[in-house]
Amino acid sequence: MRLLIVEDEQKTGDYLKQGLSEAGFQVSLVRNGLDGHHLAMTEDFDLIMLDVMLPDVSGLRIVQALRENHNHTPVLFLSARDSVDDRVKGLELGADDYLIKPFAFSEVLARVRTLLRRGQAAPQSELLQVADLQLDIAKRKASRSGAKIALSNQEFSLLELLMRRRGEVLPRSLIASQVWDMNFDSDTNVIDVAIRRLRAKIDDGFAAKLIHTVRGMGYKLDDEQSDA
Repeated sequence: MRLLIVEDEQKTGDYLKQGLSEAGFQVSLVRNGLDGHHLAMTEDFDLIMLDVMLPDVSGLRIVQALRENHNHTPVLFLSARDSVDDRVKGLELGADDYLIKPFAFSEVLARVRTLLRRGQAAPQSELLQVADLQLDIAKRKASRSGAKIALSNQEFSLLELLMRRRGEVLPRSLIASQVWDMNFDSDTNVIDVAIRRLRAKIDDGFAAKLIHTVRGMGYKLDDEQSDA
């Protein structure tokens, strides 16, 4: 998941970038409104965290411009302005949430995850396919070469994440945050165990292996033979 942080306070911006990166997100940080506006308009992000009071272009103006250009990326406002009128104005202009400074990082992370889940409620493909592996999202069914595969709820969510991000190397921290909704603990092997169990169901008995380990980085799902 790609996040954009537009925050002119160096300490706050660095704090957010470090924490969210450690939680498994890909984070871009800019410190003024012009750069933030340019990135938000020209690149794809899953969420934008936007300071209201920026030195050049206000966060309010940026979110207004995004919505006028039919850009519906979720926006979380960050502001020391805590009056009801300020919050109402931000939400009316198109922001999805409004967080008052100072804040605890745990609350930031909870708000980010909630907005991302809400954003994923938009229509997505109901049938995912990689090689001969199929995942029917609506019917909650998986199969490979026509043979049904029984999956637990978490295995289904893990496989859906891997298939939607086909070919991408997903770090353990990102998998933990997206599937288990938790921070990754390097001392636990829960992700590796889950991948091993899923691999046994998906790949065992098939010549072409779809789930791959990228040493020191994470896991990916892809039909690598198709890339040749």
